[in-house]
Amino acid sequence: MSSDQKVRVRFAPSPTGGLHLGGVRTALFNYLFARQHGGTFVLRIEDTDQSRFVEGAEEYIRRCLEWCGLEPDESPFKGGPFGPYRQSERKPIYKTFALQLVDEGKAYYAFDTPEELEYMRANLNPQYDHRIRMQMRNSLTLPIEEVERLLQLGVPHVIRIKVPEGETVAFEDMIRGEVVFHTDQVDDKVLLKADGMPTYHLAVVVDDYEMHITHVFRGEEWLPSSPVHLLLWKYLGWEKAMPEWAHLPLILKPEGNGKLSKRDGDRLGFPVFAMDWTDPRTGELTKGFRELGFLPESFVNMLAMLGWNDGSEQELFTVSDLVDRFSVDRVHKGGAKFDFEKAKWFNHEWIKAVLPEEALYDYVAPILKDKGLNLEKGYIRGALRLVRERCTFLTDFWDQSYFLFQEPKGYDMVSVGPKWNENNKAFFKEFSTWLREPGGDIAPEPYFKELAAAHKIKPGELLMLFRIMLVGGKFGPPVFEILDFIGAGATAVRIDKAIEIF
Repeated sequence: MSSDQKVRVRFAPSPTGGLHLGGVRTALFNYLFARQHGGTFVLRIEDTDQSRFVEGAEEYIRRCLEWCGLEPDESPFKGGPFGPYRQSERKPIYKTFALQLVDEGKAYYAFDTPEELEYMRANLNPQYDHRIRMQMRNSLTLPIEEVERLLQLGVPHVIRIKVPEGETVAFEDMIRGEVVFHTDQVDDKVLLKADGMPTYHLAVVVDDYEMHITHVFRGEEWLPSSPVHLLLWKYLGWEKAMPEWAHLPLILKPEGNGKLSKRDGDRLGFPVFAMDWTDPRTGELTKGFRELGFLPESFVNMLAMLGWNDGSEQELFTVSDLVDRFSVDRVHKGGAKFDFEKAKWFNHEWIKAVLPEEALYDYVAPILKDKGLNLEKGYIRGALRLVRERCTFLTDFWDQSYFLFQEPKGYDMVSVGPKWNENNKAFFKEFSTWLREPGGDIAPEPYFKELAAAHKIKPGELLMLFRIMLVGGKFGPPVFEILDFIGAGATAVRIDKAIEIF
């Protein structure tokens, strides 16, 4: 890339279903690199395989990126100077270049039927390459007149790249260094399918060229396709415009053996999609990180640390921090094991301390609204200060704080039973009376202890009962902080109600 060339990167998912966290990480690294260099982040929808297209998946991708805060600068939704940004809308462009390659002898028509291809793979050679192409039915083996006749008749055919024999192709990967391939191990990939749609191989090269993409971050699973792409850049005369590539390490199963899949998430009980995804064909719901109660900020932070670090011990980063610190040379070559417990740790740390209170309020206020509670902002923020460090997920907020907004609807009577007696009952009656009409300057906690001493009861024996009276169970923030929050009068009401039930 020349010094005056503006950085342009792209995230190019296929609309085939839910967005895997590996896909979001690819989008994130593209986004960080673009923002760090004052460049452009492009969203391109690669929908050339219409057989795998799933209704609603494209909008789902848009919403996932929006939730993560990874807004593209150009996309099918925003437009831009290099559109269309859906490959299905660029179909005529690809055919032009495919025919150009045929005319120049760098690609050829192949008329093989599915049955002939199946026989070839089973009996002759598993790959359609230089060793087998001259035994197949294509424009390299058929007379020109026959080829023209078949084309005029509209006989189904594809266009394949003609991979040279006995050559090597290489490129410098930003993460892996020099990567070399031998063309004798590369098959003649289909470039244009029988329906006129391009395959990924042709479309990705044409689109990256026409959209002036300067850097490509993609998963390492695309490495085996690189020699075909390198040849296409060369064959089309675009070598000087070829972007720099960085093949990202895989996100691995927790045990480390293989790429993390949806099946692994189902098996181990955690999501692998950014957001809930409902398959429109089957109605099957696959849970996402958002609905589980992850903050987008912590989700993005967690993804950044899967295969990258800044060389320090720091683990908690805002997106702004990541833009400042991100560097390709700190991306690991090896795969990164996914650890759901670590993902939960990131979310807990963000809820507990990293996310500003105002931002956290914006996330929890709708939870209370869904419960039918219309409370003052200051009251909710006060509740947040009491319980946020106890929440791993946003969805924990209600369970950890409901007693701050309403009286408990039930009590842990199993725990109450062994501790409840007439002496304790008399203590709480007297404490309730004092709360309604407190005297002097003494605060509730010291008075509680003084009263316990007067009744010859250890305060520790009473505190659990007091907590259950206020909360319903043995959890929550310090009990006198709860008292201060809901007030002495409300506390007395709860004590009296509990005494009647206990």
